[in-house]
Amino acid sequence: MNQDSVEAVSSKELLGERKLLIIEHNGDRYTLRITSNNKLILTK
Repeated sequence: MNQDSVEAVSSKELLGERKLLIIEHNGDRYTLRITSNNKLILTK
């Protein structure tokens, strides 16, 4: 898959003003969070 053909979504669209978002995928839960250094981390 070519990166140019994939739609980009901003972190602001996903998180809004929150610092944490739970994503469910195939029955598993993942946590997307913004760190104090303004980095994104996705953990299971």
